[in-house]
Amino acid sequence: MAYPPPAFEAKIAAPADLAGRIALLPRPLVFTNGCFDILHRGHVTYLAQARNLGASLIVAANSDASVKRLGKGDDRPVNPLADRMALLAALECVSLVTWFDEDTPLQRILDCRPDVLVKGGDWAVEKIVGYREVMAWGGAVHSIPFIHERSTTGLMEKIRRL
Repeated sequence: MAYPPPAFEAKIAAPADLAGRIALLPRPLVFTNGCFDILHRGHVTYLAQARNLGASLIVAANSDASVKRLGKGDDRPVNPLADRMALLAALECVSLVTWFDEDTPLQRILDCRPDVLVKGGDWAVEKIVGYREVMAWGGAVHSIPFIHERSTTGLMEKIRRL
């Protein structure tokens, strides 16, 4: 028996399809981005908090090439983009998942025109990519403090030590 793909896979949208997909989402629209290489408690807590700032949450994941250019290590990303996006899409708090290949998510932010732009607490609000643009169209920008001090880099270091 053939099984249909899981419903959450429908939450993954190619950048070219964003306009049509976003038009179907309730506002206010929240946008965040990141590698989300090895999904952990810090990620899911942060994403749930981001979602609470609006009615819909769009997550843009760095492409594999974009992750490599960040200099996080030769073995990163551990999980390929398709797997990272599937895990993000499976989260209840996430409304839509897309990706970007550039060094920053600015083009996806311009494509989505979010009402709220969010990054984790290690980012000063004024340093968040897209800050000027989102503020210019009347949106809000937030840096959400970390509740659970977790990181994929820290997990990778722990695995290497074992």
